[in-house]
Amino acid sequence: MSFKAVIFDLDGTLIDTEKLYRLYWPKALAHFGYDLPDERALMLRSLGRPFAPEQFRAWYGEDFDYPKVRAFRKELIEAHIAEHGVEAKPGVRELADRLTAKGITIAIATATDPERTERYLSLAGLGGIFRTIISATMVPFGKPAPDIYRYACEKLGLPPEECLAVEDAPNGVRSAFTAGCRVVMVPDQTEPDKELRPMLYACADSLSEVGDLVCGASEE
Repeated sequence: MSFKAVIFDLDGTLIDTEKLYRLYWPKALAHFGYDLPDERALMLRSLGRPFAPEQFRAWYGEDFDYPKVRAFRKELIEAHIAEHGVEAKPGVRELADRLTAKGITIAIATATDPERTERYLSLAGLGGIFRTIISATMVPFGKPAPDIYRYACEKLGLPPEECLAVEDAPNGVRSAFTAGCRVVMVPDQTEPDKELRPMLYACADSLSEVGDLVCGASEE
């Protein structure tokens, strides 16, 4: 199957930041006297508005102050990044160049706001590569709702079936699949389970393998 566009998730797919949410959500919760087990932290990957606030209220009660806790978590992550920087996932630039050379449009669909997306890409040495960046702040519902991928396809002027989504986490896979895109998962923190696997066009071990799927392994 040929694709006219490949739409990438950001955290955990293009840059190695998904692990930071897994690390710092529990630390932020602990600061305010809450416990967040690791299995719950994993459930939060790519979970957007309004689903994340609803999930926290379900866990901790209606009086849970999500904006305050999230703001503290963002402070923790920003402090980490200020000290350690942002690392690109292996093969991002090579894959972007390979797809572009084939005339395939590349874009980003992320829960991260546009300003931080641009800054993180720059810190990771990926600035200027992705000209189309769609943030969940631009749509009514974040992942796992399909809004962000539907909007990305609309911005690209393409039907979803001509777009391949590359995701690392379940909520992103569900978003892209429900929007009608084919989905390749490159697992970051966890492997796909039996509920997720039927949604996948493929499960790849690396971004290089994604390139082979899209461009053809025989390419010179």
